[in-house]
Amino acid sequence: MTFGSVEEVMISKLFLKNLTSLFAFCAIGIFLFTACENEMKDINAIENIQQEEAVDLYKDVKIIYSDSAVVKAQLTGPEMKIYHDTTQGKNNNYEFEKGLQIIFYDADGKETQRIRSDYGIQRAKEGITEFRKNVVINMADGSVIKSEEIFYDENQKIYYNSVPITMDFKDARGSLQALSFKSDTEFKNIQGEQMTGFVIPSSSSNIPSFGQ
Repeated sequence: MTFGSVEEVMISKLFLKNLTSLFAFCAIGIFLFTACENEMKDINAIENIQQEEAVDLYKDVKIIYSDSAVVKAQLTGPEMKIYHDTTQGKNNNYEFEKGLQIIFYDADGKETQRIRSDYGIQRAKEGITEFRKNVVINMADGSVIKSEEIFYDENQKIYYNSVPITMDFKDARGSLQALSFKSDTEFKNIQGEQMTGFVIPSSSSNIPSFGQ
């Protein structure tokens, strides 16, 4: 059996030596890559923990608002998130991603109105509550207000929005529509952009009625 010349044998030994060094280098590279990958996973895990610590999650929420032992409102929702100061852009916000409902009561404990939506967020610092997606307000007399967006300003005690809204009243105002609106909480003083609709005449009205 011929193994080749001395040079060929030396080249073979040199190749094997280089190959062994290459395998060792690759092994070190794989180890370093694995170590870096594990380190990145640890960093991501820490970031996730920090993010989770910045948000409190509550299920089946029921909050009672009262003043001098008199219940003013009741808020309910399937889920509520409270964001803390460490969460940028959402400091002290109360978010209801699965919807919410608020029922308002008068001094005698009777329901005056309720508002519900598929999404809501309370901005505590601004005193603004945003109701979005299928927003419906039901009044005690049966009047119904609908829109895809309604804001409540706690400081000014007003409702307002910047999208179309429909208001079906049970009094002489009848049905009204507007491209946007602003109103007191009892909907007695409404300002609407390009408001249209019809008026239901009462028995004492000078507007002629049709039919019987």
